[in-house]
Amino acid sequence: MAMTDESVRTIDGVPLTPKTDLYFRTPPEFDTVEEERLHRKQKLAGALRIFGKFGFSEGVAGHITVRDPEYPDMFWVNPLGVSFRHMRVSDLILCDHEGNVVYGGHHVNRAAYVLHAAIHQARPDVVAAAHSHSPYGKSFSSLGIPLAPLTQDACAFYDDHVVIAEQGGAVVFEVEAGKEFASKFGDGKAAIHQNHGLFTVGTTVDEACWWFVTMERSCQAQLMAMAAGTPHEIRDEYARYTFNETGSHAVGWYQFQPMWDEIQRSDPDLFD
Repeated sequence: MAMTDESVRTIDGVPLTPKTDLYFRTPPEFDTVEEERLHRKQKLAGALRIFGKFGFSEGVAGHITVRDPEYPDMFWVNPLGVSFRHMRVSDLILCDHEGNVVYGGHHVNRAAYVLHAAIHQARPDVVAAAHSHSPYGKSFSSLGIPLAPLTQDACAFYDDHVVIAEQGGAVVFEVEAGKEFASKFGDGKAAIHQNHGLFTVGTTVDEACWWFVTMERSCQAQLMAMAAGTPHEIRDEYARYTFNETGSHAVGWYQFQPMWDEIQRSDPDLFD
């Protein structure tokens, strides 16, 4: 029996039919380098506040950096001694790869300069890098083992991160030590620096921040599983399949967006 117009289901007069023009968020495009710079700085200030909300701060330790779009041999970073939770766009400083502050009025954390400058120099593909002394990341780093594929979330790092023992546990202030660290980083999205903590990188601030948040939580999950018993790892073919579905630059960027929506609404002064 043919369906009549009266039998078509509607809500508020709108027919309930399959949609083909659904909205899907994508990274923004910019007309000028000034627009792109402001966007990167806003995301950086927001990401630092997110780190603060998650309790990733430890005194003056921890930093996120983003390469300047016009001067790629320089990067924006949080200044020494300013709270993650109170970070504003106007607080951010610009440093060159020699550790000189070229824009802004605060000092830079030398460890931020040494390690992050080395990573940015060694990896031209890296736009942003993140590190903090987060509780589960530094606990897990003391084991000297890689993250295991115990959960779907952990599979985003499957065969895409390394454990770096060199300089582990030492405060890295020397340029050569930073270069040694960067030389061991490889071309993946993350590193576990033994007795120190987690480092993540990405093509956007969004991506680097998300990889750090989810890696910290995966470290927490593995520590809990190991404390409870002997966890079973996901089979190689399943882990690789899940990595291919969840471990890309695009997915990393997209996963960050709900956190970005939340922080810009709860902390509008980050844009000051």
